[in-house]
This record gives sequence, C-alpha cells and structure tokens, in this order.
Amino acid sequence: MIKADGESVLFAVDLAGTLLFAVEGGSAATSGGLDLLGVLVLAFATALGGGIVRDLLIGAVPPASLRDWRYAALAFLGGFLFFSLHRYAAGISPWVVLILDAAGLSLFAIAGTEKALLYKMPAFVAILLGTITAVGGGVLRDIFLSRVPRLLQSDIYATAAIIGSAVMILSGKIGLSPRWAAISGGVTCFTLRVLSLWFHWNLPRVGA
Repeated sequence: MIKADGESVLFAVDLAGTLLFAVEGGSAATSGGLDLLGVLVLAFATALGGGIVRDLLIGAVPPASLRDWRYAALAFLGGFLFFSLHRYAAGISPWVVLILDAAGLSLFAIAGTEKALLYKMPAFVAILLGTITAVGGGVLRDIFLSRVPRLLQSDIYATAAIIGSAVMILSGKIGLSPRWAAISGGVTCFTLRVLSLWFHWNLPRVGA
C-alpha cells in the first residue's frame, strides 16, 4: 500500500470512529442530564480528544481534527442527532451502546497506531499513541462528568486497545499488508472488549 492509500484509509477510519464516539459521548451527556450545549461539547471531546492529544505528541500540528472541518462537523452532528432522538434511543438495549463503544475503541486504536507509524514512530511508541487515541476522548468525557475515567478502573478497556495496537504492528512485522494488519488489530481489540463485557473479565484490583 502506498502512502497515499494509507492516508486515505486512515482518514476513513478516523471519520468512522469520530461518528461512533460522538454518539457515545452524546449518550453519556444525555444520561448525565446535560443541556444541548453540554451534549455537543461532550460529543466533541469524546470523539476528537484522543486524536488531538496524539497529533500534538507526534508534532502533527495543528491537529488534523482542527484543520479539517469535517471532523468537528461530524462530532457535532453525532451529538445533535443523539440529543434529538434520545427519547427513541432510550428503548435501545445497553448492549448496543457497548458494542458501538467497542467499535469506536477499535477504530481509533488502529487509526492512532497507523498515524504514528506514518510519522515513523517506533513500534512501542506507536502502540502507546494508538491507545491514547482510543481512550483519550473517553478520559475527557469522564472528567467532564466528574467520574473516575474508565481506563483507571479494572475494566478491560485500555488493555484491549493496547493489545489490538500490538497485534496490528506484529501482523505487519510478519508480512501482512498494512490493510490486513489493521483489520487484524481492530478485530482483536473489538473481540477482546466484547468478550470482557460478556464474561465480566477485569484486571486485578488493589487488595483484591
């Protein structure tokens, strides 16, 4: 895959993750009783916070999500749609929200890792940046809602992003094409996250 192809796939994955996390942020905001502005702010922070931090760390400034209006527009659109339709969404199974969140986590973990690799970051750093991309927006969301960020709890969340990013890089090392390496990492992250929810897997707690 030539660099232009990698960047186009990265852009598509970034947008897909942005929409999913914007909806998830909107869901958290409406559950927290925020008004329309609060919903839009939380949707923006959840969808784009991790990517902004990643870009600042690798020197891609201004961050892509601030240079391209489509990122912010998609984030606000996702938040607005959930705010407008939240009454209908109230009847949706919580599992649907969890699946969407797992999908967004996977997409951003892969997008963050891919962008770090495009900027010639070492493999270990690329894994960290992929994880930051995946969980950074969720951390901001939880801080705004005055609750302990999910990745600091025992839940298998950031761990799934770390493993998915690592699988992506290892797949590339053994000769898979960038596209299939990304798919392998994304599927691994998504599967691990969903299985951890289904089987109630958790990391060890202090004193447990």
